Amino acid sequence: MIQVENLNKSFGKLEVLKGVSFVVNRPGVFAILGHNGSGKTTLLKIILGMVMPNSGELTVNDTAIKKSWEYRKDIAYLPQIARFPDNLTVNELINMILDIRNQKAREKELIARFGLERFLDKKLSDLSGGTRQKVNIVLAFMFNADICILDEPTAGLDPVSLLELKQLIEEEKQKGKIILITTHIMSLVEELSQEIIFLLDGKIHFQGSIDELNKKTNETDLEHAIAAMLKT
Repeated sequence: MIQVENLNKSFGKLEVLKGVSFVVNRPGVFAILGHNGSGKTTLLKIILGMVMPNSGELTVNDTAIKKSWEYRKDIAYLPQIARFPDNLTVNELINMILDIRNQKAREKELIARFGLERFLDKKLSDLSGGTRQKVNIVLAFMFNADICILDEPTAGLDPVSLLELKQLIEEEKQKGKIILITTHIMSLVEELSQEIIFLLDGKIHFQGSIDELNKKTNETDLEHAIAAMLKT
């Protein structure tokens, strides 16, 4: 469960989050949507403990995140841009994360699933953007975390890998996990999401199903409904 109450975050004079409150207390895929600069990534980083809010309360699985870090072992994170030392090979990076987390993992299954066997001895600097993203997917999903946070997970993926990722997300959902996802690909949201949390200028302007959003905006599809919300 994720519970956010009156969350505020500023960077200098820039207010990024303004009294954000919501609860996610059931399994499923929850899409956090909004235009660039709406506060989506900042919100995810606060949940991860990477950014501290100016005020407000946040609990993850009934654990208040303030002055706590152990809750993060139950979270898988796929960042929008993952930065690792370019001189490491794929195999060295995966083994490093395995050593750090020291948890049961299924890296071999995912390596095979995304066709990374022939890249294991290659340095990260020699990989294409799409191959790097597949490595990041392996790192994010190789541990059995209760909560998955995916920030623009489809970046650079080829059609085959995109299908595999969607199937993987569906499988994790069926295991009873909470999956938070940000993306600009509305077809992905329509296909996978049970609920939308829509941020606009640092505030939540809508939380509910796609059907509820379509009715609220008098639109028939998600893409036009989101556009209508952005114009309000």
